[in-house]
Amino acid sequence: MTDDLSKQYYERSRRVTPGGVHSPVRAFKNVDSHPKFIAKGSESLIEDVDGKSYVDYCMSWGPLILGHADPDVMEAIRKTTADGWTFGAADVFSLELAELITSRIPWVDQVRFVNSGTEAVMSALRVARAATGKNKILKFDGCYHGHVDSMLVAAGSGLVEMATPDSAGISEETARQTIVAPLDDLSAVEEVFSTHANDIAAVIIEPVPANNGLLLQRDGYLKDLVALAKRHDVLVIFDEVITGFRVAFGGVAELAGIEPDLVTYGKVVGGGFPVGAFGGRKDLMGLVAPEGPVYQAGTLSANPVAMSAGLTTLKKLLRENPYHKLAAATQKMGERLKSLSSKELSLDLTVQSFGSIFWAGLGEVESPDGAIRTPNQIPQMQKNLYSRFYPELLSRGYYLAPSGYEVGFMSTKHTEQQNEGLVDAFVASLKNVLGE
Repeated sequence: MTDDLSKQYYERSRRVTPGGVHSPVRAFKNVDSHPKFIAKGSESLIEDVDGKSYVDYCMSWGPLILGHADPDVMEAIRKTTADGWTFGAADVFSLELAELITSRIPWVDQVRFVNSGTEAVMSALRVARAATGKNKILKFDGCYHGHVDSMLVAAGSGLVEMATPDSAGISEETARQTIVAPLDDLSAVEEVFSTHANDIAAVIIEPVPANNGLLLQRDGYLKDLVALAKRHDVLVIFDEVITGFRVAFGGVAELAGIEPDLVTYGKVVGGGFPVGAFGGRKDLMGLVAPEGPVYQAGTLSANPVAMSAGLTTLKKLLRENPYHKLAAATQKMGERLKSLSSKELSLDLTVQSFGSIFWAGLGEVESPDGAIRTPNQIPQMQKNLYSRFYPELLSRGYYLAPSGYEVGFMSTKHTEQQNEGLVDAFVASLKNVLGE
């Protein structure tokens, strides 16, 4: 089967859209190919415009924990749109979704809905600065917090120096508001605090970093980090845009027994529609307009369709509580991949999973315990090998993220047979690339 239509659409799109896509990784540049234009999805499957089907483990980058076109979410959307799809006014769906979240998550006294994870992070940072009267933010190398100017930064040349812009169009002045510390190194954080604590409004972290590989942190790391921040009167923001409502209803914070001051959500909270949210303690959220002086607004914030989809998704997750089953299936798939690859490949594979999120490091890992916890522990061959491996996997009917640094996602619609098939296709694809 050819992919002629995808090629044609891509060429058309490149004439009218930067790079032919509306988010960079969709361009397939990291896998030396052109993107597949997807026509439809159902349960765990997607189909491209050329009619080829794939078992999808990208799941729209995480939101679709219930799979594509979940019938309950679909019915809720139909009912909502029958009465209109945007009002620019207060509505019952956003009220009920906010009540559900605040009633179930103890550290979220109040929540404000926005349109993306980036907006959520931007707003949470603004609240933190307003609450503390301090301007600097501490983030971690390997964590991604959307395309907020102050978060698109790289570490400076020295441990406690300010960050430098990691994108064109970001000023040096903006970058200097952010400090970047290494993951898996509390002594480095202590050094940052000892020098800059009086200037730092908040520390923000993905509690399970999942945008530069899946960087699993050591047991106790988060609790020690939070304790360190509290000791220096620095607010803690958990960016749970990926992990919130996916690894547990209350995200990593629930599993770790930690109550952050502020938290950001996205992806699953909107049931597959464009939604973000930030929430936290009432005294902090009370600073947000119109109640307080921190301005935040959005024409389509809390859009009724997205709120209805999110409300239906979260209610179904509470009702069915699939988290343990998803985590077990994901872990089983990872263990089988590790076992099969060790028998059939000369290549070392480091397979890491957390809840229903998984990722594989391709190549030898230089790490004391064999786990990949920081970006510099990702194998050097990861990018090049993944770019050669990925087309092989697609040809076998399996769709992962088109980048070796992005994670995979399990949904409630994936079957054991499909999971086993992914493992077999993964190993066969690598064997073919490696000539083994």
